[in-house]
Amino acid sequence: MLDPAEALVLLATGEMQIEGRLVDASNATLLASVTADGLTAACVYKPVRGERPLWDFPDGTLAGREVSAYLVDQALGWDLVPPTLLRDGPFGPGMCQLWIESEPLEELVDLLPENRVPTGWFPVFGGVDGGGRDVVVAHADDVRLRRLAVLDAVTNNADRKGGHLLLTAEGHLYGVDHGLCFHEENKLRTLLWGWGGEPLADDEVAALTRLRGELADGEPLEQALSEHLTVTEVRTTIRRVERLLRTGRLPNPSGHRHAVPWPPF
Repeated sequence: MLDPAEALVLLATGEMQIEGRLVDASNATLLASVTADGLTAACVYKPVRGERPLWDFPDGTLAGREVSAYLVDQALGWDLVPPTLLRDGPFGPGMCQLWIESEPLEELVDLLPENRVPTGWFPVFGGVDGGGRDVVVAHADDVRLRRLAVLDAVTNNADRKGGHLLLTAEGHLYGVDHGLCFHEENKLRTLLWGWGGEPLADDEVAALTRLRGELADGEPLEQALSEHLTVTEVRTTIRRVERLLRTGRLPNPSGHRHAVPWPPF
């Protein structure tokens, strides 16, 4: 796999060739290749003109939100989001993200019979499968998933599905599809509620403290986010970081039910 810095240069400067389309995506999501200086890599290209209008997010902003999630992840220092940037492509400006080859995710998130949740896993919500059997969506108590839960709390991710988690053969976990992030209203919807209310670990506090410093007025990260988000959305992001540091705990779902995306995978 390319070094992240090399990947960003290749994504930004490489000649893009469309290879196909991911038909299950709700917005136009194209598989492409980028080539420059003898290097070629696969990438995901989401042109802004292919974004489906939503009632609660401004039109034409999803690509910038994906880039913003990458920038926040880089500030946290966790490498949870693949290299991502905005660039022009065959169908105009759009998000371009390094393609990640992934393995099955059952070791981290799964749909299980209600009475077979492994030790060390958190059940999130239950239901009934097509055969009338009681089942539960659950996830492992894993530091990689937990860091994604912290990232999602910061970015206010409204769509953390199981299908948006990618596990490489080397065991590195990535999160993708961050278009529905950074809304000024609380919209956190995720499968990763297992740590709700738990105290933040020391390394999480350190990462959030570093992030808060980089979000200060005039700092490069604050200015970069302002290119993609509204002033209110940037300020609300800062308040979410400050709230996490003040309470010292991961957020709990509001109300009596876990707010989860649908479908969950």
